[in-house]
Amino acid sequence: MDIQRWLARQEPRWQQLESLLQRAESKGLKQLSASEVRELSGLYRLVASDLARAKARQVGPAIIEKLQGLTMRGYAQIYQGGKRQEWRQVSDFVLWGFPKIVQETWVQITIATAIFAIGGLIGWWYAWRDPEFLAIMLPPSMIELVQEKGELWTGSIVGVEPLASSSITQNNISVTFSAFAGGMLGGLGTSYIMWFNGLLIGTVATLVGQNNLAYPFWAFVFPHGSLELPAIFLAGGAGLCLAHGLLFPGQYKRLKALQIAGGKAIQLMFGIVPLLIISGIIEGFFSPAPAVPDAAKYLVGLSLFLGLTFYLRRQPAEASNEHPPRLTRHKLDMRRL
Repeated sequence: MDIQRWLARQEPRWQQLESLLQRAESKGLKQLSASEVRELSGLYRLVASDLARAKARQVGPAIIEKLQGLTMRGYAQIYQGGKRQEWRQVSDFVLWGFPKIVQETWVQITIATAIFAIGGLIGWWYAWRDPEFLAIMLPPSMIELVQEKGELWTGSIVGVEPLASSSITQNNISVTFSAFAGGMLGGLGTSYIMWFNGLLIGTVATLVGQNNLAYPFWAFVFPHGSLELPAIFLAGGAGLCLAHGLLFPGQYKRLKALQIAGGKAIQLMFGIVPLLIISGIIEGFFSPAPAVPDAAKYLVGLSLFLGLTFYLRRQPAEASNEHPPRLTRHKLDMRRL
């Protein structure tokens, strides 16, 4: 191999890779265009091949050291940088993306919440006027415990907190995903789930209210309910998003409208699951804890609700609005390399 001719032919490409790496290292890989990311990957593979050739031909320690430096820097940007971008996308969604999608779908979320509230009022009204309605809606053992012993059923969680927390979380996730999937029935499934759960809450509220247990009951509900109930409302909003795309495609073809609505609904569900996990842990370990005063439980519940409200009302920063699309584009391009 004529080393001088080989160096003259390859060095411009090494310099090109050096230039791209300097830009990526100073400003971040996300600042490169999609074609530049592809070019960076191609040049990295070329330099890695040149390094193997240089070692085999013993072209000199200075050149080998230079090529080793370029390959190490290229590897860090292409592979470790891609991981950093994925984490950046996750953090952008948590900080800005989820609140943004909640704000964009506030109409559907409000409708789902209203359906739940109407169900709650109906349950409260009928249970208060007709004791037989309680027997239809609630288990006899719950009614007997409250009416005859003056106790809440929530004490059964104490002592089996891990199992209870896991079971509660699974049940809540099942309910929310059912509300989400119910949107594919034109919103009827979602509306029924929201209405029925509201009906159940209203009935339970009447039972504990009639037996002077409202204060400890809502003290139990407040800590986890401050996250769990909004999560259910958001899931209802996700289901109604699907229904809106299905029934009212507007200027789009029905399949395209459903894809757009489905994208928003799925983003809502991504944010809902962590809320349910946190609320399940609270319900399993904190809400039923007899050592915690009821007043403290109300305070924790109120604080969590206000914190969630503040978080969901956040306005995305201008920079955060620009980054996610570019990061997504680079991520897709990297997969094709």
